[in-house]
Amino acid sequence: MAFFHEATVQQPFVRFDRVQKTYDGKALIVRDLNLDIAPGEFLTLLGPSGSGKTTSLMMLAGFEQPTDGHIYLAGRPIDRLPPHKRDIGVVFQNYALFPHMTVGENLAFPLSVRGRSKSEIEARVKRALDMVRLSPLHDRRPAQLSGGQQQRVAVARALVFEPKLVLMDEPLGALDKQLREEMQLEVKHIHERVGVTVVYVTHDQSEALTMSDRIAVFNDGVIQQCAAPRELYERPATAFVASFLGENNRLPGRIESLQGGLARVVLDVGGHILADPVGVSPGDPTVVSVRPERISLGRPEGDAVNTLSARVIETIYHGDHLRLRLALGEQVAAGDPDGFTVKLGPNQAETPGPGQLIELSWQASACRALAAA
Repeated sequence: MAFFHEATVQQPFVRFDRVQKTYDGKALIVRDLNLDIAPGEFLTLLGPSGSGKTTSLMMLAGFEQPTDGHIYLAGRPIDRLPPHKRDIGVVFQNYALFPHMTVGENLAFPLSVRGRSKSEIEARVKRALDMVRLSPLHDRRPAQLSGGQQQRVAVARALVFEPKLVLMDEPLGALDKQLREEMQLEVKHIHERVGVTVVYVTHDQSEALTMSDRIAVFNDGVIQQCAAPRELYERPATAFVASFLGENNRLPGRIESLQGGLARVVLDVGGHILADPVGVSPGDPTVVSVRPERISLGRPEGDAVNTLSARVIETIYHGDHLRLRLALGEQVAAGDPDGFTVKLGPNQAETPGPGQLIELSWQASACRALAAA
């Protein structure tokens, strides 16, 4: 029986059932994809380039056909249905607005091709422009709009014919950092007001964490983990998810024993630590994942607290936090950095300088012993 990454116990609105995609008959771009998406959910497909996320979105839109398996929308198979009959709104990175049409005409176009009356078109266009706060720009052309305004027009056009599903393929990728962050919240709030189901593709981890109800992390054509943002960040199921989503320190080692719900790990850099075990057994190679912000300086009292010695290689000021780049364990004497990082608050009483020997500590529950790749 196929394993499904389930959204809820309710009937899924979108279902990928053992979907596969290959272009040459050999290499699978998407492998055995099983995924349920709930009505009204904001699901993000996240992963590096070539991981299969965009291909999955294009198969759902109808621009690509599955090599095997089926895709269902509201309980009916659509994998052989042409795109214009799926009633799905799509927003692309380049917005795809018609340059010779005004904003109002761009929004009216998907309604006119569906044969809606003039009065209905006018009412829906007005409602869509009000929704994205662009009513005063009704008569402008795309070239007269800023990037953020064009992006909002593209979102409004995808929603104007009231589809139950909207697909977004890296729609904020062309915007600068500040505008992109503003538009993330804008799109999220539009989704909350309208209640439409959204499937969103991005390679930006911060964007996925900000906007999503759930995130499906892709790698090599396979979903590594699908869960709510907090669950993914704090309880990654694989070493890939831990490394790809947010900043992460990796400590290679071996599982010495399992006891009391914790794994005792012998580290390659020397010493032992305790960690939350995920799919590992005694004797297995492991990679321990611990987030930079979960680490403190000094040795606090308490049970299940890990400590390691480290030498400061570099201290970097980032305004809202301090970043320490460190060498650990047996590397301390040689001063060879292994990429271990600690993030401290800006009000840290004392800031250790380069070359200083310090002690690090963190709770065993704050790190995960994951199967080594």
